[in-house]
Amino acid sequence: MKKQVDLTNAEWAKSELSSGGNNCLEVAFVDGVVALRDSVDVGDPDAQVLIVSREDYNLFTKSVRAGQSNLLP
Repeated sequence: MKKQVDLTNAEWAKSELSSGGNNCLEVAFVDGVVALRDSVDVGDPDAQVLIVSREDYNLFTKSVRAGQSNLLP
């Protein structure tokens, strides 16, 4: 997916299971897509952000909730 997404006003969230640490995955729902970043990158203007479609994000999280163990190669 090639789409420029303005993350300036993104509202990032992380799991309640993260214990407030800075080694978590954060997610933001912006402009019809889902942005993912590592919480250690907060404030880094050069940090990498992964942008995926909502459909892909929903399928991935559904698989995780269902206990699929082979999501990563």
